[in-house]
Amino acid sequence: MYFHTKKYRNHVVKIGDERFESRKEFKRWQELQILEDAGVIRQLERQVRYVLIPAQREPETVSQRGHKIQGKVIERECVYTADFRYEKDGEIIVEDVKGYRATDSGAYRVFAIKRKLMLERFGIRVREV
Repeated sequence: MYFHTKKYRNHVVKIGDERFESRKEFKRWQELQILEDAGVIRQLERQVRYVLIPAQREPETVSQRGHKIQGKVIERECVYTADFRYEKDGEIIVEDVKGYRATDSGAYRVFAIKRKLMLERFGIRVREV
């Protein structure tokens, strides 16, 4: 096990190839694994990626040989990566582990927008743990 301190005073936990952004996230992973082993939850996954807004591109063009050429990316896609996703009682649960709720921080504001987009785009309410 390896610990490393980062910007928000969290300690990155590395175990083999697994990386957790904080001790709290690692502890929650262990709790969810126990719940899955007990049959309380199913299909436990980590770091699940959702595309909230696809990349915006310039229009396609056609080469001299007639091949379609994809347009240049104008804006990259907007992605939310959930810490955990699992199924409980037939419902899909998405969790994001937060060490604290610093509503004035830029990182939390970005998360809040992505949380709202998750609800609007996919009908999923992200649970803050």
